[in-house]
Amino acid sequence: MCEFKIIKRNDGSQIMEEIVMLSYNENSGLVLRDVIGMGEILDSALILDVNTMNQKCEILENPIIKDFISLITKINVNQVNRIDFDNFICKLEELKEELE
Repeated sequence: MCEFKIIKRNDGSQIMEEIVMLSYNENSGLVLRDVIGMGEILDSALILDVNTMNQKCEILENPIIKDFISLITKINVNQVNRIDFDNFICKLEELKEELE
């Protein structure tokens, strides 16, 4: 069984270790659990790399990731509508405004 160290690509910090389960819940949160079921949920994170050779999993955290995963999930099960797209576009526009 592989136990992973969870590394944030944002800053290179290790946020957890001995993680054996990585999955997304129904609210698009990234669930990280150890062998006894303890762990945490990262609200808006994306798995970028899982390496069994060095037992590391790199993640990226950003507020837009949760919205993106929710949108893609709805598209995948054919439950997306215009409002979902409009809401995501609004989030992107807010990020764009921050850049200016």
